[in-house]
Amino acid sequence: MTVGEIFLESLSTGVITEREVNWLAAQQTNFDRPEEAAAIRLGRLMDQGEINLGCRLSESMLHHQEVLVDWIEPLGRRRHRAAA
Repeated sequence: MTVGEIFLESLSTGVITEREVNWLAAQQTNFDRPEEAAAIRLGRLMDQGEINLGCRLSESMLHHQEVLVDWIEPLGRRRHRAAA
């Protein structure tokens, strides 16, 4: 795990995990100047609500949710409407 990886993943998903925050806090004395700047930027983005503390869903779970919402639920709703 690196500051750069955490920074990019958090920016792209809008989420930072508790594990990543703990790692950043534990490693901050070892950061060089660019890493320190990235960590400070992450903190500011969290303060602004741009990045939220949470968890990321795996790709397989995201695909499952997409199938559930786009295919399974609409089919079930149509069937229930027709029966009513």
